[in-house]
Amino acid sequence: MKSESGRSLIEIIGVLAITAVMTASAVAIYNSVRQNQSNTIASAELRELVKNAKLLMDMRDDYTGISVEYLVKAGALKNENPPVGKSWSIEVGVPSNTFSINFDGLTSNECKYFSAAVPNWASDVIVNGHKIDEVSNCFTLGDNKVSFIIE
Repeated sequence: MKSESGRSLIEIIGVLAITAVMTASAVAIYNSVRQNQSNTIASAELRELVKNAKLLMDMRDDYTGISVEYLVKAGALKNENPPVGKSWSIEVGVPSNTFSINFDGLTSNECKYFSAAVPNWASDVIVNGHKIDEVSNCFTLGDNKVSFIIE
């Protein structure tokens, strides 16, 4: 009687299927961790931006003239690239002793992260034209707008 050794085709397919599931899980976890890290870094950059803008403009108690370009020229920002989203702007509020940081083109995950709670450096957060509340105002397909109001 002959003795056969080796693996059957079914066993090899099973191992490949398990490997594929584990790889897909690892990729999903990696993307989630990467997104959370990006959001945390952007949040820290925003906190520093607000601190620098206040140091620069608080002497006048008036934010007239504040913009991304102005803060780059003054050295309060490294460059004009937004920390999140596709584009951003910084605008004087009403009254002029307030300003807003506005982000356009945020993904659903970015929107949910930044609208979870009002950060301690902002007085309010507006998501797609609505103040944040218990109901998420984030669009699922992306292209969200989030504004931070700073007093």
